[in-house]
Amino acid sequence: MKNNEELQRDVQEAIKWEPLLNAAEIGVTCKDGVVTLTGTVNNYSKKIEAEEATKKVVGVKAVVEKIVVDFGNTCFIDDNKIANEVLNAFKWNWDIPNDTMKVKVEDGWVTLEGELEWNYQKVAAKEAASKQIGVRGVVNNVTINSETDDEVEREAIEKALARNWSLSSQNIMVKVIGNRVTLNGTVASLYQKDEAGRIAWNAPGVWNVLNELGIEYDRLKF
Repeated sequence: MKNNEELQRDVQEAIKWEPLLNAAEIGVTCKDGVVTLTGTVNNYSKKIEAEEATKKVVGVKAVVEKIVVDFGNTCFIDDNKIANEVLNAFKWNWDIPNDTMKVKVEDGWVTLEGELEWNYQKVAAKEAASKQIGVRGVVNNVTINSETDDEVEREAIEKALARNWSLSSQNIMVKVIGNRVTLNGTVASLYQKDEAGRIAWNAPGVWNVLNELGIEYDRLKF
């Protein structure tokens, strides 16, 4: 089991390893597996990158993200321009049915609304919005409303989890009620928890995933 100092060092190294972040001033504090990130970056993509890099470190159970986006001397980007750039990005992304999306921008904060059939489309919309210059943050209020009449198959989700190299030996229980999937049990890292949730979302007909997986670092095994 890593102590706080060891986990802090590993997270700091993981952040420095990312090309976008090797020169970023990001503070890292750790307590009992909970990692707090602080500091300032000059675009929102770096903020997301720091969070994702931290989640992949073994021993991280939760991430508290307090990184501030400051564009420095960069010229002010009007909210209308940001909104247009986000909408334009949607048009060029085949994963995003842009005719169902609504975008609101206020002081650089982008709010996404609408209904999509698949969660990967929702994720793609947030990623596209996050990459636009001038964006300080993204609130993803898009809901999933699958048009398929197929029942969500618990066994299919279990098999998909078993096929994943990082999850095949983990203790994950799948419960399905209607279009809702609940994941219970324990995994060895925050990355594995997120990966299990992503796989469950990929099942046809899923409208909601409740990820209640606990993290026990000392259970690490592959």
